[in-house]
Amino acid sequence: MLRRSLFPLIAALPLMMQGALAGRRLGMVIHSFSNRWRGRYSSVKFPPFRDVLDAMDYLRGVGGHSLQLGVDGWDMSLAGRARATSESYDMRLEGIVRLPQGPGDAERFTRELRLGKEAGISLFRVAAGGRRYENFTSRADFETWKQVAQRSLEFAEPLATKAGVKLAVENHKDFETDELVELMQKVASPQIGVCLDTGNNLALLEDPLTVVQKLAPYTLTVHLKDIAVRPVDEGFHMAEVPLGMGMLALEEMIPVITAAAPRADFHLEMITRDALLIPCLRDDYWATFPQKSGLDLARALLLIKTQAAAAPLAKISELPMEAKLAQEEKNVLTSVLVAGERLGFSQLRMKAVLDDDGR
Repeated sequence: MLRRSLFPLIAALPLMMQGALAGRRLGMVIHSFSNRWRGRYSSVKFPPFRDVLDAMDYLRGVGGHSLQLGVDGWDMSLAGRARATSESYDMRLEGIVRLPQGPGDAERFTRELRLGKEAGISLFRVAAGGRRYENFTSRADFETWKQVAQRSLEFAEPLATKAGVKLAVENHKDFETDELVELMQKVASPQIGVCLDTGNNLALLEDPLTVVQKLAPYTLTVHLKDIAVRPVDEGFHMAEVPLGMGMLALEEMIPVITAAAPRADFHLEMITRDALLIPCLRDDYWATFPQKSGLDLARALLLIKTQAAAAPLAKISELPMEAKLAQEEKNVLTSVLVAGERLGFSQLRMKAVLDDDGR
């Protein structure tokens, strides 16, 4: 069995944590199954999730509360079956949708909101962009993108209002925290908020707990993850790891979020993949950060050094498919165990038995 001694369990959760998560169950983002979702392989032990119904069946098995996933490619029949299944399982669904790129994209965007609404979805996670240090080579390019992102969100807002749904913008390694707060204040709509990712902004050299404190008042939904880091010549590697096995202060973050956003659902985002390179010691990384100081870099590198993982981070891409699937399953189930025993989430249970090797 997966021995509890693997985790430094607390004898009793602090009263603040107990109150913060009283009666709460953990959900999952479909990205936690990036290898299994709509897979084209054949595995008896780890069959692929062909659609939302397969994913909900799995989530029910571990006592999960909600599932966040895209609705692209759905039809009304599937949406209706998803709604009926979620209701019978006492489960919530949240959507993932691309922001409209202008009037020509309004029909696609509106159709996906309607499909989601048919499935009982009232909240959609959106991302305005991707990793800014990879996508932009100058501050001017980034500022142009920021203006386009704001216009896209402003265009989407009345469409979401008409559909009766809310949009949650993820901090997706694109906006610095203060930039995302500024966007929320400019758009200033009850239909628009934040999908708070607990680890992403470390890639922008921001302190994760400070990010949570600033974004929590705008939060509609949460991507709960833990992060492991290792310094390298060009900066550092960061990777999602099972909850409780990384460097994030989750026990401090969760009460902050629940106090400011008591209705927000928490979704595990445990992506089993190779570590990401954050090349903060290369000149081109800084192209969009003219205001960021050497002190920001020094603080980040000190944090990386003091919290560095003891061993190199896993190279998932080198594993055969069955081993990838086994590692993905182990990462998710380990997170489920920690969420229930250390973080205070309720009604989580093990779907499968893990032995010492995670097989």
